[in-house]
Amino acid sequence: MRTDPANPSWDDRDRFVLSKGHGAPGLYAVLAEAGFFPKEELLTLRKFGSRLQGHPTPACPGIEVASGALGQGLSFSIGLALAARLKQASWRVYTLLGDGENHEGQVWEAAMTAAKYRLSNLTAVLDYNDISQSGTLEEIKPIEPIVEKWRAFGWHCLPVDGHDFKQLLSAFDTARSTADKPTMIVARTIKGKGVSFLENAPGWHGKALNAEQAEQALEELT
Repeated sequence: MRTDPANPSWDDRDRFVLSKGHGAPGLYAVLAEAGFFPKEELLTLRKFGSRLQGHPTPACPGIEVASGALGQGLSFSIGLALAARLKQASWRVYTLLGDGENHEGQVWEAAMTAAKYRLSNLTAVLDYNDISQSGTLEEIKPIEPIVEKWRAFGWHCLPVDGHDFKQLLSAFDTARSTADKPTMIVARTIKGKGVSFLENAPGWHGKALNAEQAEQALEELT
């Protein structure tokens, strides 16, 4: 993505929308690493008066929109992509959705709209780990065959291993060279990957690790 941490409002920047707003801590870590704000500020996460709330807001540099009401991020991203076309600008729009968001009707309305306007400057990523806040998608409401569904809605859909950076980078390159349709990258992932007691374990949504669990997690990740 084209960004300028020293000028977060740069007109020609690429736009990123975190539709699954509960993933904000991961986004904050990336923004801090990129230089949008000091890394020390990460320790203020979810504290009163902090710019780093539980869901992202534009009070934090690098955040385009307050997000987290699931199903709305893709619609907002379509607005950004259409704005770029009207301005004849070259910037691109990226959005990250959770797999449970595909239960939302607004997502599919947005999918049809993006295809109608052939928004090739829009790339979405679906974090497909098959675990929602209250259980697995299979238990709640199955979404398969998800790749075929997005293709049927007029999108260029690319299934990848979401933990394989080479596959992800290749998919992003393909999206940039795709004309006349938006791209959906379906990234198969393992929730909590790399931490034995978190992998594929529903129920950790919004929960903090205690000191012992945090120490174990860090040991396993390093």
